[in-house]
Formats: sequence, structure tokens, C-alpha cells
Amino acid sequence: MSDLEHPIYFTLSTATTIFFVVDPIATVPLFLSMTAGDSPASRARTALRAAVASFAILALFGAAGGAIFQLLHISIGAFRIAGGILLFLLAVDMLRAQRSRQRTSPEEEAEGVEKTDISIFPLAIPMLAGPGATSTVMVLVSRATQAWQYLVVLASLVVTAALTYATLRGASSLVRFLGQTGIGVIQRVMGLILAATAMQFIVDGVRDILPAMTAASTAH
Repeated sequence: MSDLEHPIYFTLSTATTIFFVVDPIATVPLFLSMTAGDSPASRARTALRAAVASFAILALFGAAGGAIFQLLHISIGAFRIAGGILLFLLAVDMLRAQRSRQRTSPEEEAEGVEKTDISIFPLAIPMLAGPGATSTVMVLVSRATQAWQYLVVLASLVVTAALTYATLRGASSLVRFLGQTGIGVIQRVMGLILAATAMQFIVDGVRDILPAMTAASTAH
């Protein structure tokens, strides 16, 4: 039995990867600044809508991944390599405890402060369910070969959405408890794990496309 076929390994790998790439903890400071004038009840509603929206977006991309690959004639191996590179760039920003422009730009953050409802944009998109998260979910779905593995991906999305809601709803308490230093330390640890996951995506992608490349070179 390979690592990917082992239930415990696949479940832990999938669940941690999805949670780390969504990374609601990194969203906490921006969430607080964008909802500075809101009541606790309003913040809770915003957190709930953002968590549900990010779940729906990621689930949609995960379900439609195969069709997108076929429509655009993209091989699974090529997408795994591209997804791994994108995830690695995100991980580098996390290791530096920097805000990644893959998640959101200063312009989007400024627009979010001015918006009445930030739950969908820019909170759900692109801060929670950005390019890195959507491509990662699509890669994870492409690695699933059995029904239980698809269920694990779906369950991981549900758990991540629930943890995202809890994190954003308790954002003020989290900042007081951890402080910016604590949040930065967590970011770096999560970034290190994501960097290793990204490299595994790339290795899997190269392994997928290597036979075709070898056959093409031999034919010539």
C-alpha cells in the first residue's frame, strides 16, 4: 500500500494541507481592520458568510477540476507542477510572515475597508479561497482514486470552513492571546509544511509527465 492509499496518511495530509493553504489565521488582522466599526454580532455574520462562501468556491473547483483539465487540454501532471509552484510561492511568503499578493493586493484590502459587506469579496475571494487554495484542492482531488478519498477531501473542506468561522469569530481574542509574534511563529511553521507539500506536488507532477516526455524523445 502506497502512502497515498493509506487512510491515515491521506486524511492527515489532505486535512492539514487544505487548512494551511486557506490559512484563516493570516486573515485575522485584515478581518479586524475591515470590520473595525462592526458589532460582534455583525462580525459573526460576516465570518459565517465568508466561511460558507470559501467552502462553496473550493468545493466547486474541486468538483469541476477534471472537466476543466479536459476542456483546456491540461494534463494532471502539468497542473500538479503548476499548483506546486504556486503553493511554494505562497509558502515562502508565509515563512517570511509576509502578506502574500497571491491572496490579496493592497488595492483589494483598501476596497474591503470601504465595502459594507466584505464576506464574499475580498474575504472569501481571494483571501481565503484564492488561487493557491483553489489549485491545491484541485490537485488533491486529482490524487484521489477511491470513493473514500473524495469523501476525505470534502470532509476536510467542511472542517476547514468550520475552523475558519471559529477563527474569524474569535479574531479579537486570538490576537490578544497570541499577539503578532505568536501569529508570525504559527505562520512560519505552517509555511514550512506547505513548502514540503508543494515540493511533493511538483515531484508527483514530474513523475506523471516523465513517461510521456521519455516516449516523445525516444520517438524522435
